[in-house]
Amino acid sequence: MIATLAHAAGFRLITVPAEAGAPMLRAAVWSPCLEPAGEVKIRTTTLPATPDCRVSGEKLPLIVISHGYQGSFISHHDTAEALADGGFVVVALNHPIDSGGGDMSHADTLAALTDRPADIKRLIDYMLTAWPDHQKLDPDNIGFFGFSRGGYTGLVVAGGDPNLQKMTAFCANGFPKPICAQQQGDEIQAQALVHDPRVKALVIADPAFGPLFDTHGLKDVKIPIQLWESELSGEDKTGGEVMPDYVSAIDHDLPIKAHYHLVRDAGHFAFLAPCSAELAKRLPRICLDKHGFDRVAFHQQFDAAVLAFFRKYLVHN
Repeated sequence: MIATLAHAAGFRLITVPAEAGAPMLRAAVWSPCLEPAGEVKIRTTTLPATPDCRVSGEKLPLIVISHGYQGSFISHHDTAEALADGGFVVVALNHPIDSGGGDMSHADTLAALTDRPADIKRLIDYMLTAWPDHQKLDPDNIGFFGFSRGGYTGLVVAGGDPNLQKMTAFCANGFPKPICAQQQGDEIQAQALVHDPRVKALVIADPAFGPLFDTHGLKDVKIPIQLWESELSGEDKTGGEVMPDYVSAIDHDLPIKAHYHLVRDAGHFAFLAPCSAELAKRLPRICLDKHGFDRVAFHQQFDAAVLAFFRKYLVHN
């Protein structure tokens, strides 16, 4: 049953051990908690959460969060908090290939497209078998939230098969990244990308690399999807990975109609959690919104919509 009386999100940091050919994963877990709210300071962000709170509830649905380029496991902490307060266990990871503060030397190579879905499978494996409170999880009710490159990751996890040969379209437009040299060197071959049928519902916002998908590549993505698009993504410096109409094209090509939302006056980074004053001063590019857009007000609606979607498709009372 779902915990309904949570007072604050519980919070703890975890690591998934390295294994052959795969590095250690760093992640954070939010969970339903019956203790009073506390605070956790991580770099320039203070999280309203209770450290190491006992997980409240049984047969809890699990949500996995995948960040965008140079993001981290706290990039969407407000959404994680809302979901945990609503009765979900939420785990967000730092993708080793392209998380901020990590080793970015391979962030713009083919590995960025192939490694991320495998990270998600390893994280789900850990949560269901090795996480100390894994017996409190419902393995039949797993959802996924992804932003930008995390949105791309979610489509692959859910059964999507991107055509990596289509990277030539990005490179023809001056995409200044090493993956283009790999393309010219004919290194991009058919890759065996990891899918995970345990994921039963998907929320993705401004997924990156949209043109790599088409009707054929999305034909096996048949789980419920809530799909979000920012109106002004083309005005942000997203390196060409997210552009206007990418998301609407995905919406058109999905075999099952998605719950599609176009957010007026929003830039790409509006889907990130509202920034602290300290973070806004240090990283204005991802914190400052345009046209008077109110990110705090938007996230109140956004987090509520994400919670309602996952409750509809993952919670069975």
